[in-house]
Amino acid sequence: MACLLLVAGPLLSAHGQQQGGGRHDALLSLVGLRVDELIARFGAPSAVHAVRGEEEWQDDVVFVYPQGNFFIHRDRVWQVGFNYVYGMRVGDHRDVAHLILGERAQNHGDFLLYPLQPPLGMGWPLAMRVNFNANRISAIFVYRPDF
Repeated sequence: MACLLLVAGPLLSAHGQQQGGGRHDALLSLVGLRVDELIARFGAPSAVHAVRGEEEWQDDVVFVYPQGNFFIHRDRVWQVGFNYVYGMRVGDHRDVAHLILGERAQNHGDFLLYPLQPPLGMGWPLAMRVNFNANRISAIFVYRPDF
């Protein structure tokens, strides 16, 4: 745990700066892109697949890029799955997510929810969900909770 704190200290500082803009605003601005904007920015996806929801309206098309998995509903990205974001990566111990996200993270047992400050001018709320499996981060999503 002591080693984890030594590693997390600089990450916590970077996380505190995330609300101020820069690279993090660029990541957050990916949510809400239209499909044509996504393709213009990243080119053709390396793969495309469907994800079934519990209800038909919850079905998504997912565009797979090295930068992340972009979940599309109708003509817009509503969720992005990242392998690495905010100093956390898939495979890290859950303590890393708890240390980085801090007390604002809502603990739901097998996942954390964390409200994000959207970039200026973005007309919708954003949140991050960090899923766990066997005390390891199994998925990280930035998404529109109002969608």
